[in-house]
Amino acid sequence: MRFKIKIVGDENIAFLKETFSRLGEVTALPSHQITNKNIKDAEVLLVRSPTRVDQELLKESSVKFAGTATIGTDHIDTEYLEKRGIILASAPGVNSNAVAEYLVACLLVLAKRKKFTLQGKTIAVIGVGNIGSKVVKKCRALGMIPLLNDPPHRRKTKAKKYLPLEALFESDIITLHTPLTYKGRDATYHMVDKKFLSKMKQGAILINTSRGEVIDELALLNSIEKLKALVLDVWENEPNINIELLKKVELGTPHIAGYSIEGKIQATAMLYKALCKFLNKEDKWSPTSKNLLPLSKKKLIEVDCSCKRKEIMGKVVNEIYDVEDDDYRLRKIIELPLSEGGKYFDELRKSYKLRREFHNVTLILKNCSPELMQKFKGLGFLCSHQ
Repeated sequence: MRFKIKIVGDENIAFLKETFSRLGEVTALPSHQITNKNIKDAEVLLVRSPTRVDQELLKESSVKFAGTATIGTDHIDTEYLEKRGIILASAPGVNSNAVAEYLVACLLVLAKRKKFTLQGKTIAVIGVGNIGSKVVKKCRALGMIPLLNDPPHRRKTKAKKYLPLEALFESDIITLHTPLTYKGRDATYHMVDKKFLSKMKQGAILINTSRGEVIDELALLNSIEKLKALVLDVWENEPNINIELLKKVELGTPHIAGYSIEGKIQATAMLYKALCKFLNKEDKWSPTSKNLLPLSKKKLIEVDCSCKRKEIMGKVVNEIYDVEDDDYRLRKIIELPLSEGGKYFDELRKSYKLRREFHNVTLILKNCSPELMQKFKGLGFLCSHQ
């Protein structure tokens, strides 16, 4: 390698140049320009989920290290990288809290729209990894009853808390947090198919923030009338999503459930640390410790808990993250010609205004019961009683 290595990275990786220019010469490109021609002489490649990293991209290139600022690697041909001796780094868990908070925001909106209470509702969490485990904690804070399904965890731990899929179909809500896998006993591609949907109870709610291909969308369209509500953040064939399905969802968003500032910068920090290790370079600098995070606009929120107590939690969460606004923006795609929809979907993701996570906010609670305060704390807010 040259003394100064060449790094090509997706321009939407948070603080790409501020971070990796410490290690080499950084070229930032939009994802559609990360091509074989443009990465030919790079030793390091840093991508996001829109970039397929495989033989077609890497053939005859100088890439020795590939990093993805995502929790999953289903866009990476890991077998090819291994055969080429290319080191792969990813960022598991970095957006887990953001996705869990997205789910909370959706649940509170659904409860208000459909006029039901979350207290005591059963929610089946399919996939209890970094994200699913945080979802479980936040749902418990809301007074819900989580039912857990994770076959690999069950085999590894023998824990009875992990239930078979058949035990979940009577749940009020089913939320998906699995990786996308095509092979093996735990393959998740089209896991939610005609048979799965037929077993769900009438009037249940289905939420997917994992990968679009986990659901067979054709089967979903044919079964959607039995659901009380459908929430989709991920879609088959992104960015060219099924417009007819979008028209039928209660909440639809453009694959942004994990888009928090904290998650993005932590992903960058994890890739930086992995690259330092690969280069055998000791560098304790980190973007998370150098005050690159912008100040939160809402550090303190005063909440009078005596007013419309049933809706107070939804109002507080909405001040931090308005999921209905994301739904509104995505639905504009319905008015566009089909040829422009994919570009609009990508632009929504590219220009997305990253949100802050709940722990950046301190709630000044007035007339608040200990029970409600514990719920706020369970969701991740800092709380002060007045």
